[in-house]
Amino acid sequence: MPFLLQQEPLPLPGCLLVLHEPLPGSFFQSGLENLGSGNGTAVTEFVLLGFSGFGPLRGPLFWGVLCIYLVTLLGNSLIILLTLADRALHLPMYFFLRHFSMVEILYTTTVVPRMLADLLASCPTISPASCFTQLYFFALFGIAECCLLTAMAYDRYAAICRPLHYTTLMNQEACVSMAGASYLMGIITGTTHSLFIFTLPFRGANTIHHFLCDILPVLRLASASTFWGEVGNLAVTIAFILTPFLLIVASYACILATLLGVTTSQGRRKVFSTCSSHLFVVILFFGTGTVAYMRPWAGSSQDTDQILALFYTVVTPVFNPFVYTLRNKEVTGAMRRLVKRYLWSP
Repeated sequence: MPFLLQQEPLPLPGCLLVLHEPLPGSFFQSGLENLGSGNGTAVTEFVLLGFSGFGPLRGPLFWGVLCIYLVTLLGNSLIILLTLADRALHLPMYFFLRHFSMVEILYTTTVVPRMLADLLASCPTISPASCFTQLYFFALFGIAECCLLTAMAYDRYAAICRPLHYTTLMNQEACVSMAGASYLMGIITGTTHSLFIFTLPFRGANTIHHFLCDILPVLRLASASTFWGEVGNLAVTIAFILTPFLLIVASYACILATLLGVTTSQGRRKVFSTCSSHLFVVILFFGTGTVAYMRPWAGSSQDTDQILALFYTVVTPVFNPFVYTLRNKEVTGAMRRLVKRYLWSP
């Protein structure tokens, strides 16, 4: 029989700590029943306290996030449409850009709709199963983005530094393999992190000081030792955030060396224009991700964590369409051709 326990006052009015014993045969029983294993009771709901201190600003924040989310959906969908419809964009660079735009849509959709609902709720709560699902897909698409950005950097390296071997290095089979490996790395990371965290016991505390079920905020609530969880998070950060970033830096170091060897200013401008868009997205994504996950979480500010998370889950994805359309002549040309073909054709 469920029962309610009101412990320490929560910042949001009407929020109660909801606990009950595990139900036999329930969803995720093999893993999530450990939320209440041992002494104590099972946590059946987590309370997301991310926006509890915003007060009257929650309304404007709702509309701001909603507008940014809609622009993200429309802009990245346009890139996917253009790279599919225009044969001039059937190149490895735009193959990866199409997948990156698709992952951006899925990545931000994992977070934003739930965030918008929580901004309107008096007491934003999430079930363990929903928290598990959000954490899984958040890790999956985040890691896939890191890997795709690395593949895009390698594509630019091959095109500029090894142009005579470009068609061999970046053939269709190689592009599909790199994209598939990006998704596979995301699936493996999301699965291992989610299963490990949700087999830990969670007793009593159910307040997540964040607006989403991210790895570290959920891990902080575990009643058992989280040492291996912290080690795993650090290992994933090094393997899939720091290492890809260093590979991208190495790629652009080689590109810069090649750029310095280009004698004509027109040639340098062409090389710079093909790389600047990708480099801008890399700095935004990896910059905030590195700061957020490479700091020791035990002493980090929860407000800082949430601001960084808001930036790389909501703000950064909206830059992708603008950077790759307004600054790319091939994409803008494809957009004009598409408009002329379907809107201005007799």
